[in-house]
Order: sequence, then structure tokens, then C-alpha cells
Amino acid sequence: MLENLKPKEATAIVNSLLGGVVPKLGVQHITVGRSPEVEAFVHALEDVKNGHSLVKFWIGDFGAGKSFMLHLLNTVALKQKFVVANADFTPDNRLYANDGKAVALYAAIMDNIAIQTKPEGGALATLLEKWIEQVIAKTAQTHGISLTDIRQPTHLPLIQTAIMQTIQELTDVGGFDFGMVVLKYYEGYVTGDEQLRRNALKWLKGEYRTKTEARQDLGVREIIHDLNYYDMLKNFCRLFVSMGYSGFMINLDEAINLYKISTAAMREKNYEKILTIYNDCFQGKINHLFLNFAGTRDVLENERRGLFSYQALKSRLETNKFETAGVRDFAQPVIRLRPLTHNEVFVLLQKLRAIFDFNYKTQVPVSDTDIQAFMEEMFNKPGASEFLTPREVIRDFLNILSLLRQNPGLDKQQLFGDIQIRDERPNESAVDALVDSIEIL
Repeated sequence: MLENLKPKEATAIVNSLLGGVVPKLGVQHITVGRSPEVEAFVHALEDVKNGHSLVKFWIGDFGAGKSFMLHLLNTVALKQKFVVANADFTPDNRLYANDGKAVALYAAIMDNIAIQTKPEGGALATLLEKWIEQVIAKTAQTHGISLTDIRQPTHLPLIQTAIMQTIQELTDVGGFDFGMVVLKYYEGYVTGDEQLRRNALKWLKGEYRTKTEARQDLGVREIIHDLNYYDMLKNFCRLFVSMGYSGFMINLDEAINLYKISTAAMREKNYEKILTIYNDCFQGKINHLFLNFAGTRDVLENERRGLFSYQALKSRLETNKFETAGVRDFAQPVIRLRPLTHNEVFVLLQKLRAIFDFNYKTQVPVSDTDIQAFMEEMFNKPGASEFLTPREVIRDFLNILSLLRQNPGLDKQQLFGDIQIRDERPNESAVDALVDSIEIL
């Protein structure tokens, strides 16, 4: 059950789940009941490897495992040699804006770029240096110069020309400034000028707010902003593929924050951006890009403020009418996450018990029979069928294990009996009323 589990992964799993969030590491060790989704995703990754682009929408109730699913997809994609990135929509991060909120989403994406050797993110600098080394090696081979000599100042123009030529071939929009900044990064890289490297990285991550500041620091005319960040994401996708990676996968969670945008016009602009990305991917205008969105059913289906309020998206995202609970279609853009069965929850709790014991080098006295008793108490509580989520089951179970580890004499049955079911869902009716009142005003 604990095959290949690392101590760092065990600690991340226990601490994250106790805090009510999805662990960044080790999610593959606590995966149950999602085999068909993962299998379909692996096939989709093959399509993206072969040059296609895809958009998927992972839809489920609050606490049903959407964020967990995205983290699991990360783990799978990293093993398939994808560059991956994660970002959450927030009140200050969105796809379309004219006040810096779109480039803030871009900055969050770039800050969280991960590769297999750096799965926790922050891999942009590593990727840039790897790409520069590839350019240096290719230039040295082309001109018959040794790898040692090519780094001499006399050969700097050869490297600069090769970098700009490669960038121009890879980019459609903004290629000149993009290339100039990469050149500045290279200059800082070979001369040991850490400040220049940081400035170049700052530009590439969309963190400059004024053109004047960027021109002073880097000598470029443009910055990454709300209107051109998507072009830069496509440029990076091509760059990563040119380095030998399979593609670029971006996961965008908490789409409820698009649904909550207070003005109908701004919501529509964000949905229009989703439509643009969707069309680009499925019409072959961009290659090797995979975007995943995660949200609740209201985010998708609400006819007034959800994605279905934008007719062009609704026509693309409606569920296959022949799909049933027993016959699923995982090839369609929308994947609905079904609740875990009781048997799947039981297996999950068994795994968590083993990981907990491994992490603390102990053996908490909780048997399979005790797990069954815990589940019976939880699922038979008033309100369980309506409000209980996997997140709450997991957290309560780990909280009990934590108490028993530190207080071995506690009565397990009493702890199970003290469990209370809480409605942890956001009050979406209150959100509806607030947004409606703002729109009326």
C-alpha cells in the first residue's frame, strides 16, 4: 500500500490534508476511484504530445475532489515530460481585465511552473538556463568551436544571433522584446550579473508594471500586460517543446471566482477569453498546449452567470446526451467528477492510516473494523447525505488519528460519536443575491 512512498511525501500528505488543502506532493499514493478519468487523461496527454491542444473542464460539487484531481493530473503529466503550471482564480486573478488582474494570473502561472526535477514549482529559471545551454551547444557544433571556447567574450555575438534567431522562429507576437529579454538573461548568466538575471526573469514573469521601468532595467520597449499575456504563454509553450518537452499543461482552479465577477459585461469578457482559448486549441491554432479548468456545477450550468450564460460556450460544453451514470464519455471537454463510493472511501482511509503511521513512525490502534465504525458514524449522521464531502471525512479521520497518537488512552468510539456534520459549502445563494443587487445598481 505504501509502495515508493517517500518521507517528504508522507509529511506533505498528512500536513496538507489536516489543513484542509490538497498536498502538492504524493497525491498518487492516496488516489482511489479515479482510474477511468486518469486513463482517459493519459490518452489525452498522448494527443497533446503528438501536437494537438486540448481544454478540459473538471466539474464537481464543493469538496468533491476537483483540486485533488488537478494535482493528480500534474503528477501524471510531469512523468510524461510535460512542463506544468497551476494557478487559482481569485478576486484579483482572471483571464480578462484592464486593470492588471489578467497579467496577475499570468504571473501566478509563471511563478508555479514545474518540471519533474522541480515538481513544487519555481522552475522557470532552470528551464531558461537549460534552453540557453542547448543553444550554446548547437552554436558550438554549427561553427566547429569547442564548448569551452564558445563561452569566450569574442564569441558572444554568435550566441546572441543564435538566441534571437531561435526566438524569432518560435514566436508569433512579441518575439523581439521576448528575445531581447532572453539575451539579457544570457548576459547575466554568463557574466554572473545576478541583478540582470533577476530583472530579465521579472519581465518574463510579467512583474513589471510600467514600460519606463522595464526600459531602464532592460532596454526593451514593451512589457507583458493584460492584453498580450496569452501570446506570451503560447510563446513559452513553443519554447518548451523546442527543448524536448512533450507540451505545456496549465491548471486553473477555483473557477467559482469567474462566476462571482460582479458585472455581467466583465464576466462575459472572461468567458469570451475561455472561448478564444478553446477555439485556438481545438482548431489547431496552437500546438502542445493543455488547459484544465476546475469549477462547481453552478460555474458550468448556471444560465445567468455560469459558462452556460455565454451561448457559444454552452453549445460546446453541453454533456453528451447519451451519457449515463454507467456509461461515461471521457473524450468530451467536460468531465463530471462523481462522488466516491463508500468502498472507495474505506480504501482511502486505509491508505491514510498507513501513511500517518509511516510519517510518525508509530502504529495508531485503529483497525479496519474501527474504520468501518468511523464511516458508519459519519455517514449516518443527520445531514450527511446532503453536506458530507470527502474533504471533511478525511480531515475528521486524520484529526482522530492525531489525537489517538498523542493520547493513546482515549476512547475511539466516543471520538467517533462526537463527530458533527457541518455544511462547508460556500453560501452561493448569498453570492447570487449580492451579485444580482450589484448588477441592478
